[in-house]
Amino acid sequence: MKTALKGENRFEKDARRYADYLQTAEGRLRAELTFANLQEFLRPRMGVNPLCVLDLGCGPGGAGIRLAQLGMKVTLFDSSPAMLDLAKKAMSDAGVSDGITLKRGEAAQLTEVIPAKSFDVILCHNVLEYVDSPSQVLSVAVRLLRDASSTLSVLVRNQAGEVLKAAVQAGDLEAAEQNLDAEWVTESLYGGKARLFTPNTLQSKLQAASLRISARRGVRVASDYLPADISRSTNYERIFSLERKLGMREEFFGVARYLHCLCSPAVRS
Repeated sequence: MKTALKGENRFEKDARRYADYLQTAEGRLRAELTFANLQEFLRPRMGVNPLCVLDLGCGPGGAGIRLAQLGMKVTLFDSSPAMLDLAKKAMSDAGVSDGITLKRGEAAQLTEVIPAKSFDVILCHNVLEYVDSPSQVLSVAVRLLRDASSTLSVLVRNQAGEVLKAAVQAGDLEAAEQNLDAEWVTESLYGGKARLFTPNTLQSKLQAASLRISARRGVRVASDYLPADISRSTNYERIFSLERKLGMREEFFGVARYLHCLCSPAVRS
């Protein structure tokens, strides 16, 4: 959520709004559940040699900073100078500036500023919803992965989550029916467009980019629809624990608010 469709500058104009959202209960859940999935998946590879990580569309830099704190070499990449300014301050506050490189540019033009096969891990979290060509971004990211053991972590907005949000959270049955076939939604933070994915459309794009899905996790399956009298902040740890269990069960993947896939380059025979 840190790059933009052609002609838009929502993430540059008011970057602080997105950073503030990440401090809310729902923003924290999205970020921390995704990070927990990623950390669990990468744990077997976290050995003596530090992994090289690219956070594509890094925004305020939260995920990359946490990986740097685990000893990884991190590059934060974003098209928004305002987002990179926030990331730079967060890096300094966390004491990890020496382990992180900042780069600015458009996602589809990554290979113009970064050499191929440079990274063991690439994060592409809430980026594909906002770029003109998700397929192009995926293809570029694959070229930057070091080898077949490398990992691309992709997080996108799920169409089914928008259906349930309209029906359960807002009680808007008309909007719920419209979202059944919607390819785009108006996101609430900035009021701009965001592309919707289904498990099938996401899988198709990943496979077309020569990626193999190693793990699938649902992110925020039930927390958005809890009764209003349940405090999201007071009960945060319990909600997080429940979401971790739900997100790891395949039957809940397709109805989560966000789809998280951990992929590797496909090995061609």
